[in-house]
Amino acid sequence: VQLVESGGGLVQPGGSLRLSCAASGFTFSTYAMTWHRQAPGKERELVAAISGVGGSTNYADSVKGRFTISRDNPKNTVYLQMNSLKPEDTAVYYCHTLMISGHYWGQGTQVTVSS
Repeated sequence: VQLVESGGGLVQPGGSLRLSCAASGFTFSTYAMTWHRQAPGKERELVAAISGVGGSTNYADSVKGRFTISRDNPKNTVYLQMNSLKPEDTAVYYCHTLMISGHYWGQGTQVTVSS
């Protein structure tokens, strides 16, 4: 199982970024996928989740209405579209899935929101 995030960077408040997570080594469409983030000095938190076929999504209250999780199963990729970014969204963002064999995480991608 391999999860590789990309798309992070430095953006001004109010700006947008789209994160991608390329998955391999498992039957992607079978598993729910989640995005998490961890800011300096804080615990890792769940940001968004999407079901295997993409019909069901959930979001942390802090990002509802601003972030959108989606997936492209033929491309084995999950996305996180982030709009109206705030300085408090600054964190390392991680892609994740849970299987019977355990938790799997990507290496993370840094998102910094600053003027």
